[in-house]
Amino acid sequence: MAEEEEKKIDTKKEKDSSSEDVVIVEAEVVEDKEEKKVAKPKRKVRKKKATAEEKEAEKEVEAERPKKKVAKKRIKVEEKEEAETPKEKKKVEGEKPKEEEKEEEKEEEEAEEEEGEEEEEKEEIEIIEEEEEYKVKIKPELSEELKHELEIRRGIKKKTPDFKRQEWFRYKRLGEAWRRPRGLHSKMRKHKGYRQDVVSVGYGSPKGARDLHPSGFEEVMVYNAKDLDKIDPKSQAARVGHSVGTRKRTEIEEKAEEKGIRVLNPRRA
Repeated sequence: MAEEEEKKIDTKKEKDSSSEDVVIVEAEVVEDKEEKKVAKPKRKVRKKKATAEEKEAEKEVEAERPKKKVAKKRIKVEEKEEAETPKEKKKVEGEKPKEEEKEEEKEEEEAEEEEGEEEEEKEEIEIIEEEEEYKVKIKPELSEELKHELEIRRGIKKKTPDFKRQEWFRYKRLGEAWRRPRGLHSKMRKHKGYRQDVVSVGYGSPKGARDLHPSGFEEVMVYNAKDLDKIDPKSQAARVGHSVGTRKRTEIEEKAEEKGIRVLNPRRA
């Protein structure tokens, strides 16, 4: 029994020692890793203090550098001047600056434009001379009362609406020509406010200015040259009938010019 107990004690000691060795090995590994991670500080290299003699030598070197550059530039300029031939020098002397060339070009363009405008004006003048001169239309001799009535009529005509037939918008076959409403139940005949206006006395013009042309002439229908003998050129004007042909129309217009009668519907040129 005693021997068995001694063996157990020995095994325990061996286990304890082996565990301690493992722990020590692990600790050493961890320490090695930490040492690798930590960066070693760099050693500062102290520069030697420059002596007074060295400083003076550096200043002399710096002072000499710009002189060398200037000398090189002068050499390059001299080489360029030598490379230029006398012909090239003449060209350079004879050439004008670009600004002067541009100004001369602009002046030439302006002169050309002025010449073109003058030619166009001459052509326009020639065309106007060839065209017929505008003839002033003949005007009637009106009294002051009649002139006043015509002015009143112009003001009334501006306010008068366009009278159209009842329900012209509903049936196309009716047309827009005015017809008096006659229906028994017609709202337009009864002058309802929501219907259009109806022809009435209030829209009439003064009695003296009725049935006159806007110029103030009284219109007279003409179908041949003989009808012009009945017209008074001071207050009446001729209106050629629609059925008259070109031959008679030319005769009527020529005779009207001789007598000084105005034609309200002359032939278009």
